[in-house]
Amino acid sequence: MGFYAERIAPRIVDAACGAALTLPLRRRVCAGLTGGVVEIGFGTGRNVPHYPPGLTSVAAIEPSDTGWARAAERIAASPVPVRRAGLDGAALPFEDDRFDTALCTWTLCTVPDAPAALRELRRVLRPGGTLHFVEHGLAPAADRSVRRWQRRLDPLQTRLFGGCHLTRPTAELLRGAGFEVIALDEFYEKGAPKPWAATALGVAASA
Repeated sequence: MGFYAERIAPRIVDAACGAALTLPLRRRVCAGLTGGVVEIGFGTGRNVPHYPPGLTSVAAIEPSDTGWARAAERIAASPVPVRRAGLDGAALPFEDDRFDTALCTWTLCTVPDAPAALRELRRVLRPGGTLHFVEHGLAPAADRSVRRWQRRLDPLQTRLFGGCHLTRPTAELLRGAGFEVIALDEFYEKGAPKPWAATALGVAASA
C-alpha cells in the first residue's frame, strides 16, 4: 500500500463510516449473526459494539495496519474474542465450511476483486450459513439519472476514498457468487446525496 492508501484513506473512510446515521444500520445487519463469524473489511472495528450476545469468535480480515491499530480500543472492550486473521478477502486463510455466519459492511465497494471475495466467503461458510451485508452501490435501474451521476463520479471517488466504487451492484454480485439472497432491503440512506446513498441491506445464504 502507498502512504495515502495506508495512512490517509483509512481515516477518511473511518470518519464517513462512523457517522451517527450508520449506527442503526450496523445494529440491523449484526443482529442475526451467530456462532463463529468471519468479517471482511473489518476496518476500525465500528461493528464491534453491535455484535450480538453469544458469538463464539470473530475472525477479522483487514489489510490496513492503520485501520487495525485504530480498532484496538473497541476490540479490547469486546466480550467476543476478535483476532486479525488475514489481509485479503479474496484469499481467505481458512478451510472450507469453517464459519457459521459472515459479515461485510460498506466493503464490497472497495475490495479490488469483489466476486472473488464473495466466492471465498461462500467457500468458508458452512452449508446453510449466512452472509449479513450492508453496502452502498449502484442505484436502482429505475433511477437512471442517479446511475449516470454515479458513473461520472466513480473515477474521482475511487481515487479519493481508497478504491471505493459507487457503481457495484450488490445483489447481482452476491447471486453471481452463488449466494441465495433471502432478505434484501434497498433504499437511499438519509443524509447523503443519492449517488452515495443507494444502499442494500440484507442476508444471503450459502448453498
